[in-house]
Amino acid sequence: MIDFEKIPSPCYVMEERLLRKNLLLIRQVEEQACVNIILAFKAFAMWKAFPIIREYIPYSTASSKYEAQLAFEEMGSLAHTYSPAYTIEDFPLILKYSSHITFNSLSQFERFHPMVKVGGGKVSCGIRINPEYSVVETDLYNPTAPGSRMGVISDLLGDTLPEGIEGLHFHALCESSSYDLEKMLKIVEKRFGRFLPTIKWLNMGGGHLMTCKDYDTAHLISLLQSFKARYPNLEIIMEPGSAFAWQTGFLLTTVVDIIENHGIKTAIIDASFTCHMPDCLEMPYKPAIRNATDAVEGKPTYRIGGNSCLSGDFMGDWSFDRPLNVGDKIIFEDMIHYTIVKTNMFNGIPHPSIALWSRNDELIIYKTFGYEDYKRRNS
Repeated sequence: MIDFEKIPSPCYVMEERLLRKNLLLIRQVEEQACVNIILAFKAFAMWKAFPIIREYIPYSTASSKYEAQLAFEEMGSLAHTYSPAYTIEDFPLILKYSSHITFNSLSQFERFHPMVKVGGGKVSCGIRINPEYSVVETDLYNPTAPGSRMGVISDLLGDTLPEGIEGLHFHALCESSSYDLEKMLKIVEKRFGRFLPTIKWLNMGGGHLMTCKDYDTAHLISLLQSFKARYPNLEIIMEPGSAFAWQTGFLLTTVVDIIENHGIKTAIIDASFTCHMPDCLEMPYKPAIRNATDAVEGKPTYRIGGNSCLSGDFMGDWSFDRPLNVGDKIIFEDMIHYTIVKTNMFNGIPHPSIALWSRNDELIIYKTFGYEDYKRRNS
């Protein structure tokens, strides 16, 4: 049982029991489908929890030199790395800390592949493909939208891949189902099937929300087994991020003031949507609050306002069983993936602490933030 009185406010709290539940399911899918499932740092990079993750999944994917170095130092393994563009300055570190490198364009491959060969050719190179199809409806998260900078379309690849390309990588899903993946694989086979019998690996990217309660993992396993039967030469790689940390924890905040304007009540908290829950405003989506519902007529109903000077730093409306008071706790559910990795210190607002509620019912504070963290970010 979580003792909320022990938790400082504001604070991201990951629950170890829930994390292990996700990890066990992911490992079971990996073993039954005979694929490699690796952790995407872009969604979850809480490295002090990596010792737990390594008990189930030992590999990760990186999108920058810093993520690749984090993979080496804290996951204890080389990264599968992809970036929209590498630079001459960064590529030596990318090469040092990667087992696989995916290039976003043929020009990037041509520019940097000689450095791979000079390094002994131990890194396996791939190219990101753009299937020009996605079920993602929000353009902000759709890498196959018209004119996308992500990946190479089929028409530009010709009949054979350049020498040195051993794999293909697509990423066109976002919190999607196995049935979405099934549709995607049909498109990939149609547009890029000429390469599949001869390459060594196919990276199916992220967006596979296999730990969601409605996800059909049996269908996913069957789908992957069937695909591997058609292409026994292929190592299949999947790199979900959200699935690892899906519904594994919360953001605890505290009401610091309540304001009423023309009948609209706003509870201001000691955290911020724009600073600490940015996807809520970008997607946008309305997060769940523990012990609250969507607006119900006759019940105490509030907007929740962030503690920044951005006018749009609020969301609403939620109803509670009783009126809110200053000092009440507001707990935002499912706030571990794509939150901590995207936070900022706009307005110098204190960053929430980061903690683990262990399976032994102990609060372990991973990180607290102070003035020096804010100061060092700015010059």
